[in-house]
Amino acid sequence: MASSESQNSGENLLRIPPIVHQTVELILSDDRSLKVEGAREIRRLTKTSSKNRRLFSDAIEPLVSMLRSESFDCNESALLALLNLAVKDERNKIKIVDAGALDPLICFLQSHDSTLREYATAALLTLSASSVNKPIISASAAIPLLVQVLRDGTQQAKVDALMALYNLSTLPKNLNVILSVQAIPPLINLLKSCKKSSKTAEKCSALLESLLNFDEARTALTAEEGGVLTVVEVLEDGSLQSREHAVGALLTMCQSDRTRYREAILNEGAIPGLLELTVQGTPKTQSKARMLLQLLRDSPYPRSELHADTLENIVSNIVSQIDGEDRSGKAKKMLAEMVQVSMEQSLRHLQQRAFICTPNELPLASCTSEVPSK
Repeated sequence: MASSESQNSGENLLRIPPIVHQTVELILSDDRSLKVEGAREIRRLTKTSSKNRRLFSDAIEPLVSMLRSESFDCNESALLALLNLAVKDERNKIKIVDAGALDPLICFLQSHDSTLREYATAALLTLSASSVNKPIISASAAIPLLVQVLRDGTQQAKVDALMALYNLSTLPKNLNVILSVQAIPPLINLLKSCKKSSKTAEKCSALLESLLNFDEARTALTAEEGGVLTVVEVLEDGSLQSREHAVGALLTMCQSDRTRYREAILNEGAIPGLLELTVQGTPKTQSKARMLLQLLRDSPYPRSELHADTLENIVSNIVSQIDGEDRSGKAKKMLAEMVQVSMEQSLRHLQQRAFICTPNELPLASCTSEVPSK
């Protein structure tokens, strides 16, 4: 009896509501206005319902056909319906590409109509989140056109183009393609204009870090006015993730050619932010910041020959002046406060303060508080 009830329940779940059949019939109609009405209804019904996205998967092919219409209303309504069908639904993402949506989307990216261009960019962002779709999209003409949108699209289109390029950049061969169409200047311009703690800054910084493994990208960044400075600003004011990517980007540059890039990084005032990150960053960020600080020293001494003015010895010097348990935690707290107070001062001044500092001169909070775990 229980088995029979379970079977009936399964059949009920598979039963498609009449509204689904009725709506699909609208987009299959020869009447253009009915097609548009049906597409708009699918958009509405799939906006927040993952169940409806699955129920309307059979509408994908006729909706893709509408993308090939010469009617703006057909194009727009079908695009928005397909966008909602693809959100958080891997099967639908793949089915949309398999149905031939890429060709019309590529055409829309080249359209003079900013609305269609923006919607097509958003669609490619969503579709490129699928690992199955990435190589197919990469083989199309999408990457150069996305970089063009990044250069001169609407603000929302630029952000979506960035996210799509980031998705595609996880295929290593695409990094060369992105570089070949001069992506660094528009990336820096977007990074300059966005809030440094935003998701946009995170993806910008992540993509830059990957691209800077190539000499062409490093040359382009340093040639761009305010390029290195913008990365340093992310290092100082970004989210934890953005700051990790920013440190990684600068470290990659300095490791590739210390002589060439050291001064460019130092001249933009990277030291205070790096010092702060050695205390307050994630473990990976702390490690990268220490490595970069070592490369930015006056002389590239190997680690075995670190002099007394290195960061580690500053901390050790402070620790030696503190009594009681948890010396390391107190030292880190003190160093963090010193860095924040001294953001505009040089590393040497920070060192001098560390060496002359005594417990009696420290704020009470420095001796009673602990640095939060990271």
